[in-house]
Amino acid sequence: MSNLLTLEEGKVLVRLSRQTITEYLKNQPLPDLPNADLRVFQEPRSVFVTLKKASQRGTGDLSLRGCIGWLQHPPNPNTPPLTLLEATQRASISSAVRDPRFPPVQKSELERIIIEVSVLTVPEEIVVSSREKLAEHITIGVDGLIVESGHHKGLLLPQVAPEQGWNAEQFLRGCCRKTGLPPRKYLDPLVKVSKFQAQIFAEISPGAEVVERSF
Repeated sequence: MSNLLTLEEGKVLVRLSRQTITEYLKNQPLPDLPNADLRVFQEPRSVFVTLKKASQRGTGDLSLRGCIGWLQHPPNPNTPPLTLLEATQRASISSAVRDPRFPPVQKSELERIIIEVSVLTVPEEIVVSSREKLAEHITIGVDGLIVESGHHKGLLLPQVAPEQGWNAEQFLRGCCRKTGLPPRKYLDPLVKVSKFQAQIFAEISPGAEVVERSF
């Protein structure tokens, strides 16, 4: 994986995400982007922001509260590229209030929400001699997947498979379902399957220390 971020750089992204969501929900001006001249922050990287809500019972259980990304590969000729910082800010707002699976996050929830920022590598299509061999080219806990068929496109982050206890074939099926396709549609040679990797930076508790996650 090229252009790796350091933990300190990851912390900048997670803190920016929390500040952005907090100010947006308060109807306040968004925070200024960090004064970061580092090249990695200025690159047009794809990024996902995941929100997980802690249980009120204090059991440590987390439930998904929102997950939206800003994809920049392949480049969209109709959308100007954003820097990593700008993409993080956009994805943060969308994850909080525009995920169609959930109602918008309320200010009162922020003290129970853990923020996770995933910075993606450029996806690469998995090319195989037989579609039955696709699973052999996927490393659980390392690779994320994108499935594309016509106007259908779905993505699952690398952390999804280990969190769900999936093997590679189950991961492929899950991504097909996310795309709106039958689970075994990935066997169709007309369906494009790509993989990518991600650096995952997450709070260990709401607003607390940030760590880099690995599986």
